[in-house]
Amino acid sequence: MSGANFSLFLLAALVIAAVPGPGIFYVAARTLSGGRRAGIASTFGTALGGMVHVVAGGLGVSAIVLASAQLFTGLKLIGALYLIWLGIKTIRDANDAPPQEAGSTGPERAFRDGILVEALNPKTAAFFLAFIPQFLDPAAGHAGLQFMALGLISVSLNTIADVIVVVAASTARAHLVRRPVFVRRLRQGSGLFMAGLGISLALARRPNT
Repeated sequence: MSGANFSLFLLAALVIAAVPGPGIFYVAARTLSGGRRAGIASTFGTALGGMVHVVAGGLGVSAIVLASAQLFTGLKLIGALYLIWLGIKTIRDANDAPPQEAGSTGPERAFRDGILVEALNPKTAAFFLAFIPQFLDPAAGHAGLQFMALGLISVSLNTIADVIVVVAASTARAHLVRRPVFVRRLRQGSGLFMAGLGISLALARRPNT
């Protein structure tokens, strides 16, 4: 890849990483609900889930999924239902715990949930397949490896942006933790937001092929 083409890719990837999207809102919701450790765990979980799509895209698997209406719809609904379930569970946990114990999500569970939420999101696969191929150099060969390398850079930039959001959200949460009832409402709101993300995913349309 030429230096100019790679510089253009980096600029575009930086802009995309900085623009708030579902991933940023998801890790922010998990941070507000469970604290900094849960937020960081969610961030690295979504990063690993994103790499699933990068590797699948490089191997051509994502293109096959997106070309099939049935596969796309099935994967979309599984991911959407899982995200909605997470939101409902967060709300129920907040309602069941006493206000002073409206505590945090364990980092292990947050990491696992982050992987599944991102890996089951076909919109992420659609994004990588629409964005990265524009910067591949056919003359250089090994298109799959080029795809994976650029995908890794894109995921890394997104992860850095997510970590910044986690730090900001956890700082805000720390100032509010002395108000247990408000923390409960915060967790309930985070759950509603996650469920809303799941509904928006369920309504996503398959990209035109």
